[in-house]
Amino acid sequence: MDDGATIPDVAVTTVDGTPAQLRDLPRPLVVYFYPKDDTPGCTREAQDFTALAADFAAAGASVIGISKDTPASHAKFGAKHGLGVALGSDVDGSVCDSFGVWGEKSMYGRTYMGIERATFLFAADGTLTRAWRKVKVPGHAAAVLDTVKTL
Repeated sequence: MDDGATIPDVAVTTVDGTPAQLRDLPRPLVVYFYPKDDTPGCTREAQDFTALAADFAAAGASVIGISKDTPASHAKFGAKHGLGVALGSDVDGSVCDSFGVWGEKSMYGRTYMGIERATFLFAADGTLTRAWRKVKVPGHAAAVLDTVKTL
């Protein structure tokens, strides 16, 4: 997905089991993809976005984290860590495919298919303003917020 692209016409399933069209979410919109609920890096990333949730809201932006975990898993993850950001489930992988974040990964010499940690920022008009690929968690949420504030 390149700068200037529009929000894909795809939906995630929310924690309560209802579908949410990404195009219908309030904008500016931060969409971040993470590999798996309740793993150290993913937990830290969600906590970092949660810690800045009021700042994102003050800047007029909404934030949603997406993985292939189920809505029930997201609910448990959110409750366990007191998360204050929306979580979307993409069990069938269609949203990951539309953003180009599903692919081959490698860890400890083993290759496997998984979600690339990536974040996408869409402006008020729905166009992609910035994409962060191969995200490193420390400081990332703050960097995204800094960019949101420039919109």
